[in-house]
Amino acid sequence: MSTAGGRFEDAADGGPLRLDLRSIDGHDFQVLRRFAYVSAEYEEPFVAPSDPDTFRTDLASVPWIFTWLVPRSGIFLPAAVLHDATVRRCYTGPYLDRAGADRLFRRAARDLGTGVIRCWLMWAAVTMATLWSRPRARWYWRGVVAGLIAAVVVLGALATGDLFGVGPGVPWMGHGPLWTRILGGAAGALVIPSVLALSWGRRLAPAGVIAGITLAFLLHVTVAIAVLYALYRLLERLVSGPSLGARPPAG
Repeated sequence: MSTAGGRFEDAADGGPLRLDLRSIDGHDFQVLRRFAYVSAEYEEPFVAPSDPDTFRTDLASVPWIFTWLVPRSGIFLPAAVLHDATVRRCYTGPYLDRAGADRLFRRAARDLGTGVIRCWLMWAAVTMATLWSRPRARWYWRGVVAGLIAAVVVLGALATGDLFGVGPGVPWMGHGPLWTRILGGAAGALVIPSVLALSWGRRLAPAGVIAGITLAFLLHVTVAIAVLYALYRLLERLVSGPSLGARPPAG
């Protein structure tokens, strides 16, 4: 299950990985058997606990609107569970800050055989969550994340309107043939998020570039899915009643 980097194994005997989970409430899960991730970059392994009083996992924390692109479960699942443990500081092993835990998640997912593009997409997503939860200068970092998303959405909407001759338009689309305007829009979707991502700092700017460009190119798909899902939720609520989606009590 691993490549040349690190490997997952059973924490008790060093044998093959056994990821045993038990649902607690349909959203959170308990790890029933400790497992470890061994990396040549660290002297000690990272061990995820199996104590329900100290650690629960929600698997891969992917917003529902993006699960068509990155599901909550898959070959990368052990890396996602380990990431929850390292972020919540309830693991045993070398110390990692939040950004280090994000990078470990990316490497561990790749070691499990996850595709390169998906690894970087997931890393960008968890990095956004890391910036959002930073205790120092919290409002600055939240503004950085929200600003990038808002700018991509607003400029994407303006560029789309420009393409169809609606609204004020944007300068990089030009006024030439349709194909040149499409190329202009694609160039804007590449350049503008990359520039805005510089506000994330040198180490995390690549995550901002990935997140911004991905959102820019998938904006229309994302909006369509959001609209369809909202319609489904409305119809389901009308048919099933207001109790739809209520989480059962734990235990």
